[in-house]
Amino acid sequence: MIEGDSLTAQLCAAGMMVDGDPSAALACFVRAWEARRDAYEASIAAHFLARQQSTAEDRLHWNEVAAARAESVPGDRAQPLLASLYLNLSDSYLTVGRLAEATSAAERGNTALRHLPAEGYGAFVAQGLARLRSRLAELSEPPP
Repeated sequence: MIEGDSLTAQLCAAGMMVDGDPSAALACFVRAWEARRDAYEASIAAHFLARQQSTAEDRLHWNEVAAARAESVPGDRAQPLLASLYLNLSDSYLTVGRLAEATSAAERGNTALRHLPAEGYGAFVAQGLARLRSRLAELSEPPP
């Protein structure tokens, strides 16, 4: 997911290496956010910041930032990020009880899957979206 050798990418990679130590990982991701040079790097740093937040509302905030920044990247550079970002955004919306927004984000994620290979990481994200859409469908069904 991390492209290039920018300081932001290096800091996100370093944060992933210490992901078992939440405070050390968060410090790396905050530094990555501070080092961002463009919307692409901001989307990556925000994605990793979201993972380290202690509240659902803060995770939602950073997932919204990550998706919005990726959407604003000109050209196709951020296209491979979108399916995963929408998956995380949808999950965050679901966690805070915003079902309609969760469904919309999951649909956008499903559409964005076309930018990923069918196997490997693409299959992983597709499975996550399928599980999430299934949960959303169950919650949207009226009780018997």
